[in-house]
Amino acid sequence: MKILFITSSRIGDAVISCGILEQLRLNYPQARFTIACGTVAEGVFTRFPALERLIVFEKESFDRHWPRLWLKLVPHVWDIAVDVRGSGITLFLAARKRHILKGGRRPGRRYAQLGAGLGFDPPPLPVAWTGSDDEAKAAALMGEGPVIALAPTANWDGKVWPAQRFIDLFYELRAKIPGARAAVFGGPGAAEAALAAPVLAALPEAVDLCGHLSLPEAAACLRRVALFVGNDSGLMHLAAAAGTPTLGLFGRSKASEYAPAGPRTAVAVAPGPEGEAPMEGLTVEAVTAAALRLLGL
Repeated sequence: MKILFITSSRIGDAVISCGILEQLRLNYPQARFTIACGTVAEGVFTRFPALERLIVFEKESFDRHWPRLWLKLVPHVWDIAVDVRGSGITLFLAARKRHILKGGRRPGRRYAQLGAGLGFDPPPLPVAWTGSDDEAKAAALMGEGPVIALAPTANWDGKVWPAQRFIDLFYELRAKIPGARAAVFGGPGAAEAALAAPVLAALPEAVDLCGHLSLPEAAACLRRVALFVGNDSGLMHLAAAAGTPTLGLFGRSKASEYAPAGPRTAVAVAPGPEGEAPMEGLTVEAVTAAALRLLGL
């Protein structure tokens, strides 16, 4: 059995789609999967247990990436074709069953929308897949004792909580979690490094995990922390999918749509109109209280 899964180009959206992908794998244990995703999201799927082929494509002007992808897919007959992007490309492929899921922003939790689109009730939560090498590296990096993961980066400034507040938050939480150490997470590139730099400078004993990990390695590290606190980002979604107690910080993005989805999650939201509130309005006291409630402290 061959299943095609066309998913997102961004890490967060790709992680959110992993719930329905895992449910398909469980429903069809003999199936082999071809997954098509954007370059940045590739690592989300490299450890997927039923992966036969991973096709990575770059978004191009005038949607030229779709014909290029179609040429790679058209020689095959698919038992099931799922298009999370809502592109309609599967209409032009030989498929016995198609699921074209509506893309774009609309009210409601995205993971629930995807689950409903495939008829899964309740909608499956996202998951994160890792391998033995990822777990071994995570064990060596994270060491023993409770670790508080801080993720002070995001893909645009409107989502970023001030760096000093992450620093103050860590000291507040460490007073409640004896022996807690910090680990600072961020993606690759100069912009992510610049956002993380003040936090790393103020917490010199923190484990620096900014730009040094593959996505499966990051998931394995996140699985070992006592708490994750971070801006609305791909890392936030990855932490929730890994099963980590995850607190997402929201202001100029909508928690009603993109709150972290996982077994233990919560949000702290800046006061003001949803999706328009400045992150500066979110206080350390409010985030500390939300974190302690999440941990049951």
